Amino acid sequence: MKRSVVFVIFPEVKLLDVTGALQVFADAGNQEEGEDVYDISILSQAGGMVATDSVIRLESEPFETWQGREIDTLLVAGGIGTTVAMQDSALIGAITSLGARSRRVGSICSGSFLLAEAGFLAGCRATTHWDSCRWLERRYPDVTVEADAIYVRDGRVWTSAGVTSGIDMALAMVAEDLGRSEAVRLARQLVTFMWRPGGQSQFSIPLQQQVKDATGRFDALHDWILENLTADLRVESLADRMNMSLRTFNRLYVEDTGQTPAKAVENYRLEAARQLLSESRLSVARVAETCGFGDDERLRRAFVRVFGVAPREYRQRFQASVA
Repeated sequence: MKRSVVFVIFPEVKLLDVTGALQVFADAGNQEEGEDVYDISILSQAGGMVATDSVIRLESEPFETWQGREIDTLLVAGGIGTTVAMQDSALIGAITSLGARSRRVGSICSGSFLLAEAGFLAGCRATTHWDSCRWLERRYPDVTVEADAIYVRDGRVWTSAGVTSGIDMALAMVAEDLGRSEAVRLARQLVTFMWRPGGQSQFSIPLQQQVKDATGRFDALHDWILENLTADLRVESLADRMNMSLRTFNRLYVEDTGQTPAKAVENYRLEAARQLLSESRLSVARVAETCGFGDDERLRRAFVRVFGVAPREYRQRFQASVA
């Protein structure tokens, strides 16, 4: 029997909040033989075509068509229409009713606010888009907000961070339902990374570097650093690579990025180490060597200072099963 996956939408919902996760469930199973695993529905209050935050409208069924029916997975999307939707008592009541009949309840991005209004996040750990975490914390003090997490699972309640993290959460749900191998197949088919374990950071260090470097002056240097983590990355060598004097390089780098070159190099190495710890079976010593730390003790000290946890503990918490 197919598992029902129901998406709740509303006017001005974010299109990718819906379609990203929906595509994961739609592609699960043997598509060539027509063996769909999930039966997907999109619901709204009145049904019909619903405007999204883009030029595309989504077709939906009214809530009443699902009255009394059991649901496997209920997912509530977010978007710029969330604030208005939170004030809609009929919509919140429908989410409460649908969720009570669901094995699993989840939200994507600011959809977490609708789950909270419906009472599903009381006493739970949860997350949402990084830009809304403080608002979620202030509005619902009984929710433990994990602001740096990609997605959080607390019992039958799942919440994900902004937009594309809904894909990570959907892949994790598929892994729970159908096994890791199917989730890996889907990730490859969607040309995405292996799904990121829940609880990992919403923030990409390379992306943060790009945001800080508003001029783009050091983009090529950053790309080179990422490809050469074991090279001589002392500040003198980096200055030479940029054809600058040491003094000028240091001054411009700090002005453009808000941090020293040495700190940036450490951050890139830590990001690479964090990825290897969660996605490979390399020993901690080998990870340290591969990422340019030289030895595992230097890696350990950096990890504890920045992440507050040792590399081995991080791996135990976040490593996805590796075939």
